[in-house]
Amino acid sequence: MASRAFTLPEAALRQGPDYLPARMVNEFVYCPRLFFYEWVEGVFRENAATVEGAAQHARVDKEGKGLPPAEEAGEEQIHSRSVMLSSERLRVIAKLDIVDVSAGVATPVDYKRGKPRDDGDALGLWPTDRVQLAIQAIVLRENGYRCEEGVIYYRTTKQRVRLEMTPAVMAEAEAAIQEAWELALRGEIPEPLVASPKCVGCSLAPICLPDEVNRLNGGSDEPEAEQMLLFQMGERGAPRKSAKREEDLAAREVRRLVTARDDLKPVYLNTQGLRVGRSGTVLQVKEKDKLVQEIRMTDINQLNVMGNIQVTTQTIQSLCEAEIPVCYFSQGGWFYGITQPLCTKNVFLRQKQYEMAKQPWFCLRLARQLTAGKIRNQRTMLMRNHVEPPAIALQGMKEMAERAEDCGTAEELLGLEGNGARLYFGSFAGMLKAEPEEGIPEIFQFDFAGRNRRPPRDAVNALLSLGYSMLAKDLTIACYAVGFDPMSGFYHQPRFGRPSLALDLMEPFRPLIVDSAVVSAINTKMVTPGDFVSVGRSVALTANGRKAFYRAYETRMDTLVTHPQFDYRVSYRRMLEIQARLLGKLLDGEIGRYPVFTTR
Repeated sequence: MASRAFTLPEAALRQGPDYLPARMVNEFVYCPRLFFYEWVEGVFRENAATVEGAAQHARVDKEGKGLPPAEEAGEEQIHSRSVMLSSERLRVIAKLDIVDVSAGVATPVDYKRGKPRDDGDALGLWPTDRVQLAIQAIVLRENGYRCEEGVIYYRTTKQRVRLEMTPAVMAEAEAAIQEAWELALRGEIPEPLVASPKCVGCSLAPICLPDEVNRLNGGSDEPEAEQMLLFQMGERGAPRKSAKREEDLAAREVRRLVTARDDLKPVYLNTQGLRVGRSGTVLQVKEKDKLVQEIRMTDINQLNVMGNIQVTTQTIQSLCEAEIPVCYFSQGGWFYGITQPLCTKNVFLRQKQYEMAKQPWFCLRLARQLTAGKIRNQRTMLMRNHVEPPAIALQGMKEMAERAEDCGTAEELLGLEGNGARLYFGSFAGMLKAEPEEGIPEIFQFDFAGRNRRPPRDAVNALLSLGYSMLAKDLTIACYAVGFDPMSGFYHQPRFGRPSLALDLMEPFRPLIVDSAVVSAINTKMVTPGDFVSVGRSVALTANGRKAFYRAYETRMDTLVTHPQFDYRVSYRRMLEIQARLLGKLLDGEIGRYPVFTTR
């Protein structure tokens, strides 16, 4: 196999990093889409396999005796560990686990988790490992060493497999390097694999969502989807999607490649005057000088501080390093903001977000879907929980949802949303089963007359406002996780201090998560009229009341629910991230329509 000339324009190379790591070429050969996420967008997520592989590599990653220049090696026997070499010609860099040098001939030895490929009568190398080992031979040769073969040591079976560095092997590696560079500089994400077993163990499957994207690409004849494609073509020159067997894709089963629930839990600190420090990777919560609780950082996914609670600078730095967001609320539950690591990944998605936010047709299209989904979910709440849901309200909300899908202006849509909310909250009291308590002021009773806010003037509205604030916080975190700017929305226009995109995404989830948590907390007496206080005209929860409602909210977030398009069950917290990622797929042009979450 002849080697093709490797040429990349210097101007194009200046757009990307200086060198392409050999392990990224390994990822490219395994799955170009995985390579794109990790190298171009800087996305990485650990799973059991990656953690185990890193642990196994810990010994060989320790630097040993350095590798001298080839002209100085002579006849000396050299055994060098963790050697970094590069190729200027190919703009590739490799970290060699072990290099054995004898009489000027270098042999790279690479350690791999797993086992060799079974080629019948002999053991062979996987294509990914073959290419990575060949790149190590390339950098050794270009640094003056002779390299005639390499070795892969598979830890699981404790077997060594040798690879002769033939012209065909070297040409295969050079071709893979060039194709990886071209994909990275082109900046267009490859299509997902179809029903591939590779996706099952991939740590980035919950980000890639291969089966979900394929299912949603199972055909669409909607004019708006065509308009989206035309916009993508106009900006980027040509359609990105190749022709697919759309009916076959739509019929395939969607595997649940994401975990149903997140093992990590949010922490809510509610007692005024607490101080949070750290000792190593353990958070220490103190009241004055008394240690009241210790929390391992490895067990949590967010820290929520409510009101007058101090968090030390060292603690915030450690939480940022561990990618654990810190969310700040007023004592009454108003969501102030969030501290998290620099949002440096996936800048291309944010560029597309800003670009599409300037397109009125796209903003209206997405707003119609979100509003229709919200009204349908509100209607479902009444049908599930109302003693006798008013037929006129159900019929009216059905009509509002249908009209919302086809309305022509944002002003008309706001009117339809308001009419749907009026019908819904006009019947909301029928979902509450709590009896009035004697001796309790009327504003603390669960006698709901209508929605009010800023400030809430009765107990039910206080619960709803706190719940919506918490949901906005969780969707802000989901936006940051995907790479969005949560402050730039499509339906909710940008406003100072408002996470507009998070508010867009939360519209369909308001009734299903917050309203459901409020109804459950009241009907099961998790929260009682005695859990409220009044300040002027406003009503707020006591510390014990907030604690009880946090429990009700998190119980709802942990509830498993079936996705209507994909038919698998995940928790509501996991669902928020899935929906945020699907919006990213829409903006990237991977799918033609945003699948709003609705339930029956």
